[in-house]
Amino acid sequence: MITQKYCLALDLNEDSSLITEYKKYHEKIWPEITESIVNSGIENLDIYCVGNRLFMIIEANETFTFEKKEKNDANNPVVQKWEELMWKYQKALPWAKEGEKWMLMEKIFDVHENR
Repeated sequence: MITQKYCLALDLNEDSSLITEYKKYHEKIWPEITESIVNSGIENLDIYCVGNRLFMIIEANETFTFEKKEKNDANNPVVQKWEELMWKYQKALPWAKEGEKWMLMEKIFDVHENR
């Protein structure tokens, strides 16, 4: 059961050929990456792109935490290889701290809360 929703942002390098390559990788990600996502408690994960900006929407169950996901990913050599490969295409947001990639977005509006 989905109990949590998170939205994150990240930029891609401003190079149309690299952006095309990045999108191609995401047409069929490595099965180990899918397994890592699902095993972390993520029920659904979507990535959207506009220009060179990426938005990730995560819907997760009650077992998911970013800390647990980060720890499991750090101990998974395939995830580390994927992350290293993806960093060729990605660049941190201008206000990100050193080593920070995907940044959690602040929810500022919900139509259901404004009825």
